[in-house]
Amino acid sequence: MADQRREQYSFGDILVARAGTRTTAKRAAVSGRKVEDEIETIVSSLGLPCETRTRFIGRNRRDAPCDLAIPNGTDAQIAVAAKGFDSTGSKLTDAVREVMEMAEVRKPTQFVVAVIDGIDWKSRRADLNRIYQLWRSGQIDGMYTLASLGQFREDIESFARMRRLLPT
Repeated sequence: MADQRREQYSFGDILVARAGTRTTAKRAAVSGRKVEDEIETIVSSLGLPCETRTRFIGRNRRDAPCDLAIPNGTDAQIAVAAKGFDSTGSKLTDAVREVMEMAEVRKPTQFVVAVIDGIDWKSRRADLNRIYQLWRSGQIDGMYTLASLGQFREDIESFARMRRLLPT
């Protein structure tokens, strides 16, 4: 709140902020979809088969949600969470819960990564930190933003080669 009090706002900023929940919900959906589209484009450019907006099978036949599974949810070698953070608090909490669930069910032979982006993570640092701690502790194999998709591409290609989904 202190940061916002120091900001200079124009009349247009106020109108946009007061446009209502429908505008916010639409923006959140577009943001999340943009992240999904970007990762799907990268995976396709590598020639890897994938299944989107699915669940993947992990340890002890348990499953977890994922936004992209390579090659598919049943035989996932790589599972990706794509979370746009231009959303409401409950959606951000759900996003963190999904990544945590992915980390809990993954097999030691599966790679699990999260691609997150959006402005609203600034107000939900604790949620962002939970995902970061999963990466830092090795419970997930990568954490990326739209700005670091080059590294995401390199890592997915490397993971795919390790699992013999691409020729070496």
